[in-house]
Order: sequence, then C-alpha cells, then structure tokens
Amino acid sequence: MTPGATRVVVEADGASRGNPGPAAYGAVVRDAATGGVLAETGEAIGVTTNDVAEYRGLVAGLELAARVAPGAVVEVRMDSRLVVEQMSGRWRIKHAGLEPLAAEAVRLAPEGTTYTWVPREDNAHADRLANEALDARGAETEAEAATGAGDEPAGEQAADQAQPAAPRGWAMPGATPTRVVLVRHGETDHTAEKRFSGGLASSNPGLNDRGRAQVRATAEWLQPLADQVDAIVTSPVRRTRESAEILAEVLGRHEIDVEDGFAEMEFGAWDGLTFLEVSERHQDDLDAWLGSLEAAPHGGESFQQVQERVLAGLERTLQAHAGRTVVVVSHVTPIKTLVAHALDASLMSVYRMELSPASVTVVSFFGGGPDGGEPSASMRLFNGRPPSEAPFGDPTRW
Repeated sequence: MTPGATRVVVEADGASRGNPGPAAYGAVVRDAATGGVLAETGEAIGVTTNDVAEYRGLVAGLELAARVAPGAVVEVRMDSRLVVEQMSGRWRIKHAGLEPLAAEAVRLAPEGTTYTWVPREDNAHADRLANEALDARGAETEAEAATGAGDEPAGEQAADQAQPAAPRGWAMPGATPTRVVLVRHGETDHTAEKRFSGGLASSNPGLNDRGRAQVRATAEWLQPLADQVDAIVTSPVRRTRESAEILAEVLGRHEIDVEDGFAEMEFGAWDGLTFLEVSERHQDDLDAWLGSLEAAPHGGESFQQVQERVLAGLERTLQAHAGRTVVVVSHVTPIKTLVAHALDASLMSVYRMELSPASVTVVSFFGGGPDGGEPSASMRLFNGRPPSEAPFGDPTRW
C-alpha cells in the first residue's frame, strides 16, 4: 500500500453475457495522488443481470478501499450511469433486487464519498478484471447459464430474472417506447458561413430565409405524425425556438416547452468565428480541443460538460412524456450526444457524425419513466431529410 494514502479512487465495473447471463465484476483501488494501484479484485458471480454485476463491483471496490486505505476520502468512478445516478441520489432505485446492494454500498462508503460517471474506455482496468473473471469461469459459467443456476440467493436471482434489464439498443417485449423525434434547427447565416455558433451566451443568430424554408419542408414531411405528437420541446436558443414555432404551426400544436439541457455547446471566445479564424487566433486552444472530450474553448464548454446537461434534459423529457412521441428541436452537438448515448457508443463518436440543417433523427427509449432508471434505446433514423431536400441522390454529395 502507498504510505499516507488519504484519498483513493475506486474504479468498478460489471459484465453480464446475456443480461441475465454469466456475470462477473472487477474493482480497482488507486491512490488518488499517484494513480498507483493499491488493490484489485475480480470475481465471477453466477447468472444475473448487468446492473447487479455493476453494483457487486461497487460493493467489492468499497470493501477493498476500507481494507487498504481506512479513513481515506473516496471517489468512485464507473461507466454505469445507472449506478452513479442512483448512488448520487438523482435517480430512484426501482428494481427490488438492487436495493440490498445499494444499501450495502451506502453502509461501506465513507462520509463524503463522491460518484463520477466515466466513459467505458476510461474504466478499462476494472472492465478487464471482470472479463478475465468471466473467461476463467469458462465452461462452468456457460453450464450455469444453460440451467439457470447461479451463486446468488434464490430470491434475489429470481427477482433479477423476473424483470431483466434490456440490453441497450434492444426493446423489451411489449414495452411502450418514448419516441423522441430530434430535429436540428434550420440554417442561419452562421451555418452557411460555417461559423461556430453556440448557445445562449453566443451571438445567437436567427434563421435565414433558407433556414425557414428547410424547417417548413421538414414540418410538412412530419405532418402525418401530428396526431401522435404529445409535445414539442425546444432548446432556449433563438434559432431552435424559431424552428419550433414553424413545426408547431404545421403540426397543429399550441404550446412549446423549453428545455435548457438541449442548448448548443457554448464556444466562448470562438463564437462567430470560422474554423480558419479560430486556428489563426486560438491555435493552442484549438489543438487541445480537437479530439478531446475534456478541453473547452476559453469561456466555453467541453463535450463532457455538454453531455452531462443534455442527458439530464433527456431524463426530464422522458419522465414528462413517457410512452409517447415528443419532437425535440435542438442543435448539432446535443443531437450527436444523444445518438452516442442511445447507441452506447463512446462520446468520441460525435466527431464521426454529420447532421444537415433541419434534419430528423429518431430514437425510441424503453424505460426511464417517472420511477427513474436508465432506459434502453433503439435508433430508427439518422439525419433524415424530406425527399425534395435530401442530398444523397447526388453522388457528388456523398
């Protein structure tokens, strides 16, 4: 153990091959000051769900921390948003099989323990330990999956299997989805000139004539859905509000809800500048920002900061419109962030997507209603445009 380790980081992960299926957890305790590993563990736990495996990893990590660094301040880092949000008190625990594990984690966690969500690639050590434990179990674990046997008490296992968590990207049989129709705002002069254009702290341009025409064409394309639309939700930014007004007119909606979480990334000192102008005036900041999720323009936001508020906005929207269809009018970065989340992809994937003005992306979310919990998701359409507007018939635009 590192002498004098007064602050530690617990990294934990769980894996279930089948959900429910053969499962294991991994946990690592590091000295927060040096990053050195103080202890690690991984164990196969029979047949259960991924959520249970994640919680078992958390409990194991907290037990290790208490053993190797008693009295240390603890930060828990996990790639399970469900565990992080529930342990932080922002989401309710709706699954009875998780409540005893959460209670044990609360008992083990020192006062002041914090919980941080990290991307999967930043939790690779714990993930490796969990998968190594599963691989070591091998044929024995596969036999348990075939017979339904496992190491957990029968009551807890039965509860987990009665309401299995849906793998992300798959719909639970018979589940009623919340269908989110994501519409990017129409063109502005900044769009046409390829200028950075952020949220409320920006120059906040409105739609130009072409942008208004684009949104109206999209609204008319969506008109057959009008009777199914429960609400139109918009970011508070001028160009999205103007786009939402056009959609509301065509779809026959009288009210528009505003969700601050869906606002565009703030670009700070870069706002209103072209990429070339930014490279000439802020080259160091630009170099740090490209390919990074944590770097931010001076006075602006990072991709991780945007992700946090966008997913909070999604949670509020799913709670308010559970099981219905909602049109969300937003921007490039929030829509890409929601797509990455729906596909359970790295946030770095936002660099690999392109969205046209007034385009439509449709994602169905299963679960995540008023009683909390992390929804599974299925993407139905990405960057769709009305046939008259779609550029894909022209090979020079591919």
